Amino acid sequence: MDARVTEFLESLTLERGASRNTVLAYRNDLQELSAFLAAHGLDPDTVAGEALAPFAGALIERGLSHATVRRRMAAARAFLRHRAAIGARTAGVRDVPLPSERRRVPRALTAEEAIALVTAPDTAPLGLRDRVALELLYGAGLRVSELTALAPGDVDRELGLVRARGKGDAERIVPCGREALAALDRYLARGRPFLGAHQQSDALIVNVHGRRISRQGIFELVRGHARRSCLPDWVGPHALRHAFATHLVEGGADLRAVQEMLGHRRIATTEIYTHVAGTHLRDTFHAAHPRARVPVR
Repeated sequence: MDARVTEFLESLTLERGASRNTVLAYRNDLQELSAFLAAHGLDPDTVAGEALAPFAGALIERGLSHATVRRRMAAARAFLRHRAAIGARTAGVRDVPLPSERRRVPRALTAEEAIALVTAPDTAPLGLRDRVALELLYGAGLRVSELTALAPGDVDRELGLVRARGKGDAERIVPCGREALAALDRYLARGRPFLGAHQQSDALIVNVHGRRISRQGIFELVRGHARRSCLPDWVGPHALRHAFATHLVEGGADLRAVQEMLGHRRIATTEIYTHVAGTHLRDTFHAAHPRARVPVR
């Protein structure tokens, strides 16, 4: 990999406080860019953005999804912008081809399906572990990385609040329901002490050896319970986060509040959840807004 790419990745950590997962994602995206530039004799400090059009085309021809192509081109733009910011590059980066963003409507579980999934685990130690993991994914809308990073002290059991560490190590406080807290109490009393000879003290959700559970471990436990609940193959950890947001919007929650609970930087990211609640929101408008009740003449 080009040493300049390595320097950019280091800057993400040192200057921007990017998480390890973010840096790894940029690294993977920029490895192919480095290979493309080297193969075509192009220098990142002089290449015109429009010269990267064949790179975008090659990604598309490989059958990569629209979102993946957009992400890799956005990584290329961020890298070149960094080179310009430190004075190594004079050309702009606005001409880097960036496919238009497609707003993909997420598939959402119904409330009944979400509850069936969350309540599927048994009362064995691993089942109690799985139950609290599912409750926090659905009841607090956590990302997988946020769930695995939780420490025992991150859940205020008296106030019903969870401290989540999101993208870029940004922290937010999210409420969780009584069911999640009850599941946590059962897990701490009858589950966690029996997982491994010694539990990792700074990890809330642990594996069979008492160590912090991995992202893959969370994915496997969700998929396993989804299969046993006869749910579709697309149901994974993020489906519970989608369900959390969708069901809040369906219930009439303020979109700004949902944005804050999800940790979205832009309200536009949260607005996608209004698609499933269109009928509910329309009914709410007609029932509450004075102009909605004015008869048509």
